[in-house]
Amino acid sequence: MAQKSELYISVDIEASGPIPGIYSLLSIGACNIDHPEQNFQCEIKPLNSNAIPEALNVCGLSLESLQQTGLEPVQAMQMFDQWLSSLVRDQRLVFVGLNAGFDWSFINYYFWAFLGHNPFGISALDIKSYFMAAQHCKWSETSSRHMDRLLHPKLSKNHNALDDALYQAELFRLIRGQQLKMNRPLG
Repeated sequence: MAQKSELYISVDIEASGPIPGIYSLLSIGACNIDHPEQNFQCEIKPLNSNAIPEALNVCGLSLESLQQTGLEPVQAMQMFDQWLSSLVRDQRLVFVGLNAGFDWSFINYYFWAFLGHNPFGISALDIKSYFMAAQHCKWSETSSRHMDRLLHPKLSKNHNALDDALYQAELFRLIRGQQLKMNRPLG
């Protein structure tokens, strides 16, 4: 049986705190890494009023505003699932994130809590780990600041979920491009 090709999706989220369930997923941004014009964004009503002020300050989102303007969580996850389905052509979806463990934990929780499945499965590709392997560097040298100095992306991180997903996609393409130039394909 032939292995399915992979479709890499850059995903970034903004949340009211560090863990799903206790804190809320507030915004999702995603794009097809190889075709970033294919992208998705939504803002979500909070599950509760739990928030770490620093988390809200970083993303600039307000629980009160999102309570009025955000999508219901089930609707947001249905829309995200439908968007992902519209991209897939007999391919395996690969969740890609910068500090993927954080973003994936919220996406995984919300997909399971509200739809009963996660189209990404149980794994994620972390750009920091990818960069570490590609550059043979230490973990302490995998911050976006270090990557920016080496890779010179045109985009930058600003804590808007879609903007950050597009930035992450550019970083991933730059890392992959360096590997191909050095004839060391990693993805």
